[in-house]
Amino acid sequence: MSEKPLDPVRLRVAPSPTGDPHVGTAYMSLFDLAFARQQGGSFVLRIEDTDRARLQHDSERQIFDTLHWLGLTWDEGPDIGGRYAPYRQSERLATYQPYVDRLLAEGKAYHCWCSAERLTAMREHQQKLKQPTGYDRMCLGKTQEERAALPGYTEHAVVRMQIPDDVDTHFDDLIMGHIDAPRPDDQVILKADGFPTYHLAVVVDDHEMGITHVVRGQEWISSTPKHLLLYTWLGLTPPKFAHMPLLRDEKKAKISKRKSPWARLTWFRERGYLPEALVNFLALQGYPPILEADGTEREVFTFEEFSRGFDWHKVNPAGSIFNLDKLNWLNGIYIRALAGDELASRLLPYLEAAEVLSGSPSLGELGRLQALAPLVQTRIEVLSDAVLLIAPFYVGDDQLEISEQARATLDPGAPAVLDAALRALGDLDDHGSGSGLLGTDSPWNAGAVEAALRSALVDGLGLKPRVAFGAVRVAISGAKVSPPLFESIEILGKTSTLARLRALRDSL
Repeated sequence: MSEKPLDPVRLRVAPSPTGDPHVGTAYMSLFDLAFARQQGGSFVLRIEDTDRARLQHDSERQIFDTLHWLGLTWDEGPDIGGRYAPYRQSERLATYQPYVDRLLAEGKAYHCWCSAERLTAMREHQQKLKQPTGYDRMCLGKTQEERAALPGYTEHAVVRMQIPDDVDTHFDDLIMGHIDAPRPDDQVILKADGFPTYHLAVVVDDHEMGITHVVRGQEWISSTPKHLLLYTWLGLTPPKFAHMPLLRDEKKAKISKRKSPWARLTWFRERGYLPEALVNFLALQGYPPILEADGTEREVFTFEEFSRGFDWHKVNPAGSIFNLDKLNWLNGIYIRALAGDELASRLLPYLEAAEVLSGSPSLGELGRLQALAPLVQTRIEVLSDAVLLIAPFYVGDDQLEISEQARATLDPGAPAVLDAALRALGDLDDHGSGSGLLGTDSPWNAGAVEAALRSALVDGLGLKPRVAFGAVRVAISGAKVSPPLFESIEILGKTSTLARLRALRDSL
């Protein structure tokens, strides 16, 4: 048995390494960590790897990486140790067996030798008769020899709880109040391979690690009476429970990695959501906006603000719909709040992944990126959006591809526009241009470029700005949409700008 924890509160998240981490892991971790930090307690990461059939060996590393990326760091865990180590269930197998032996000796559990085929047939029969599904206790009270004489036998036994007829299914929840859960059946607590099931391991581990508060999704409400019964049978003090509202999709169904790519926590990083924006959004999935002194509500807040005012009674049991439009809006707010150099730093991995930049960009390439970052800042919702906007600035002038969509916007007057733009920009002094940095003292600057083009195209040809500058934009970027045109031309420099204008003109 473990010694009494020294922390005022101890909370844990216990994901299974059976694939890409689920966004729900971050959701639970956030609320765990917010309460633990507010109370001066500890947050524990435990890996529940007893499902050996579905185990994926790279999944654990993904759990570590994505939670670290979000800033949801733990005080104890498999990677850093702690006073209650080990923190992987597969390394704790010797811990569980004494508890199983005690339950068997006291008649609170029994061996079951039913084959998988018999159990499937039993459930199908119960469903056909519209009966509640559950084990029919065929093995209860029988020796192995007695059970072997009956159909549907396997020599590899599991261990089941013997749920009493008068089991108490009531309990109090920090979020949902008083709950009357469904009556459980005789749950398997030890599998035939010697590994405990979740239901036994979670009780033993939470006790051994001194966990004071268990935060998990509402889908576990039906299992809570089993866990409380185990606590009672084993003479252990149960933790407090907080069953969080589920993350639901637009159809109000629990989000699933099989149906929604964004149920994978790694998806958000791949797309380019800022971790602080995702943390803010996940908090809003179960918690109200911060109420200001003047009565207004504020949806944009930091983890520290969330933790400081945290109260379990404010968690909304119904939760909300996982609205990606809302997340995109929130992410855009966080992107626009970044300083230019910080945004450039965060964009760099996405540009490298798309091979726009190499893994070791030169100082000139980095300088150009710092100049470009503020130009795309208001035009992107996620960091990956910037790749198409920035890529044209890192290709050779003869390698720039004009998209079919952009080319389709060119009207019969485009050649005249490009000829006029070539003359106007060709007459501009470019001394010191092409550095890739905005705000230099060169006469080749955004203001001078704009003045020259407006004089030649708007005043000289009598065109509206949208028409006048559209062909120039296509020539410069190869796309319909680009960063601000005049700043883009300044960054490209005179040589590249004229080369791109000529290339498009010659193709028409």
